[in-house]
Amino acid sequence: MNAREHADFGYLRVASVAPELRVGDPAFNAARVIEAIDRLAGDDCAVALFPEMCLTGYTCGDLFFQRTLQLAAVAALLRVAEATHDHAIAAVVGLPLEIDGRLFNCAALVAGGVVCGIVPKTYLPNSQEYYEERWFSRAGALGRETVLLDGALVPVGADLLFEATDRPHACIGLEICEDLWAVEPCSGRLTLAGATLILNPSASDELLGKAAYRRDLVRQQSARCLAAYAYAAAGPWESSTDLVSSGHGILAECGIVLAETRAFSFETDAVTADFDLERVTHERLQNSSFSAAGESGFRRVRFTLGGASATREIALRRPVPPRPFVPDDAGRRAENCREIFSIQSTGLARRLLHTGSAKLVLGLSGGLDSTLAALVGVRALGKLGRGPADLIAVVMPGPGSTDRTQDNATALTAALGVSSRVIPIGPAVDRHLADIGHPAGLHDPTYENAQARERTQILMDIANQCGGIVVGTGDLSEAALGWCTFNGDHMSMYHVNAGVPKTLVRHLVEWCAEEEFAEPIRGLLLDIAATPITPELLPLDPDAGLVQKTEETVGPYELHDFFLFQMVRCGFRPAKILALAEMAFDGRHPRVELLRWLRVFVGRFFANQFKRSAMPDGPKVGTVALSPRGDWRMPSDASAAAWLAEVDALAEEVSGQ
Repeated sequence: MNAREHADFGYLRVASVAPELRVGDPAFNAARVIEAIDRLAGDDCAVALFPEMCLTGYTCGDLFFQRTLQLAAVAALLRVAEATHDHAIAAVVGLPLEIDGRLFNCAALVAGGVVCGIVPKTYLPNSQEYYEERWFSRAGALGRETVLLDGALVPVGADLLFEATDRPHACIGLEICEDLWAVEPCSGRLTLAGATLILNPSASDELLGKAAYRRDLVRQQSARCLAAYAYAAAGPWESSTDLVSSGHGILAECGIVLAETRAFSFETDAVTADFDLERVTHERLQNSSFSAAGESGFRRVRFTLGGASATREIALRRPVPPRPFVPDDAGRRAENCREIFSIQSTGLARRLLHTGSAKLVLGLSGGLDSTLAALVGVRALGKLGRGPADLIAVVMPGPGSTDRTQDNATALTAALGVSSRVIPIGPAVDRHLADIGHPAGLHDPTYENAQARERTQILMDIANQCGGIVVGTGDLSEAALGWCTFNGDHMSMYHVNAGVPKTLVRHLVEWCAEEEFAEPIRGLLLDIAATPITPELLPLDPDAGLVQKTEETVGPYELHDFFLFQMVRCGFRPAKILALAEMAFDGRHPRVELLRWLRVFVGRFFANQFKRSAMPDGPKVGTVALSPRGDWRMPSDASAAAWLAEVDALAEEVSGQ
């Protein structure tokens, strides 16, 4: 991804900086800020955030009343502004500013060589270690909308938003330290008015436990505001007379902390991250609470950042996990599995309570999906004080079934203590195919789908026999791709895996093996988790080996789950999905392969919406769901032409290189 694409895809590189500082020496402090700006501009950083009062030091005390310090601070501000003249970077710095006989704690945004606007602090802390009302007035006391600086009228006020004219979605709002800690933070109104990026210059001191609280505050505010949020706290160069500052910098986006500075460093410390403002906008478009709560009365200040070099290659500075549904951290992954398993089993238990059904019925193939559904069924029955024998697991071997899957399925039913039936489907399928005049030996979709529908017919009829309900076994990834037979394995009375993507199913089964079940169940589950993914619908080879492996036909599920997340959850276009996939998989899948499977994904996703439009009930467990009654409402005859055209254009670029 080159620098121009980096901007075109909605990314904005932002830095939180804790510079070296001398209390009461604006000239020295401006020089350190300028050095940091020069360095960050060379690193393709678009916005640099410095701490509260960074041009004077926050701990000046009564020196703030000194005219010498006030004038030196303004001179330092103008020097910093001038330093941005030749850089495609904006900076936010803090200083005291006298206006109409009142002193204000201000943050100024500078870019293109000028001071673009100045925002005074709204909430002044004046308790415990803070005494700001001794020196400063609140933003509400300001009686004007502009201030004269070096012969130029500069917008001033807490009602300013800063729009970058050359960066889509880049609208900046400023709040200062306590403005975030207040009961109603300023950032709420700023984001409702359109700010996608909140910058907070702060001088929060360090106390036991405060860093964790501060981190959660920033993270949660970024989630609540559906915004990117940058926080820069004063560093240890501030006076240590009674307090110590750590230079805590935090960069968070929509509830996720992307980066933090190291604490207590006596060197100018900076941390950068690439905020995805396009995703921020997408999150807001989908959020009805946001769209219904507009805010007006803000003035917009427009400025230009300028473009980075279009030929320089830069790496994206934000995590791009190759498996977005599966956390890398083992502890968090286990916690997620525990919660998902509880959601699935509780949903099924609730359906049992409603229907009063005597039994649960499911087809057990010895593969991952049906195994997970069986485990969920056992847990659901247990929640209701019922034994595993109330689950009837039907093993239905066909021409493509292997000894490994059938042995595992049979052994698992015995180990779990569920009721079981073994019903080979070969004779019934052969008779049906003969009845409809299907040529013997022709192993086409009709041959495959006849098996899926025969299995579903058996399950439905057994459920009728015993007063039960059929539990579906297909997963979210199969629903996205349409990798199921309509009115075959596509259908059930309750679809427990409907919200679980394929890349997560294996981890859920492995988690069950490690935490929920003892031997011999544990060993069986681990072997099932290691079994190749296949529908087992084609006859085996002469050596009784598989000739049909799903991922060789439809593509790697790790790619399809990645595409699903980026397209449905984030709303990204194919070019951006491709660029992110190249970074996430780091060469494991060449570009031509990524494009091949991306085209398959887009084509199948659109072509198979009719199956999702008729999908049975099932619980949503994560941030992506495809139920037509919930998250995803799409016409079954929608055209994929625009998406496929972009994929094909990308493929032509690759072939021409």
